[in-house]
Amino acid sequence: MTEHAISPQTGILGDAFACACGVVLGGRMTAELHAAENGLCSACLGSTEEDLVPGLRRPCPSCAGSGGRREQVTWQLAHAEAEHLITMTVVRGVVANLDGPFRLSEVADTVRTGLGLPAGRLPVGPRVRDLLLQLQAAGEITMLSAPDEMVGTDMVLYRDPQWQRARTLGL
Repeated sequence: MTEHAISPQTGILGDAFACACGVVLGGRMTAELHAAENGLCSACLGSTEEDLVPGLRRPCPSCAGSGGRREQVTWQLAHAEAEHLITMTVVRGVVANLDGPFRLSEVADTVRTGLGLPAGRLPVGPRVRDLLLQLQAAGEITMLSAPDEMVGTDMVLYRDPQWQRARTLGL
């Protein structure tokens, strides 16, 4: 099996890419097509990382840092299914039934339970977040972020219960 590692190349012709299999790819679209044909993520071109800005990299969100096409397609299909199932009407109905302030996780859990989805089946939280942000942009709700604890007069503490860790953010 031929090894495929696609990397950007600088040249006088602009965006160009080269693959370890020896193919020179002229342009991003050609590189994405070559990556997809060879089972690599077409977003990160199989590198497993995304360049946000020069010098700042993070694991590719499209393939969960695997570099593989299969993971990318699975992720995209799950997000598309979540968009189809979790509509603005569903989220509006859940929010309308809540009395007083609520957490995003409460809305996501109610939606997940209401649709009969097992945990981890679809990206319910991100979809609900996106719809709540749309409701906020339309002026239907106001979203706030409150710290869990004040540390002195110039620091706040946000706890992340999912990972059982705490981080401090300076004000």
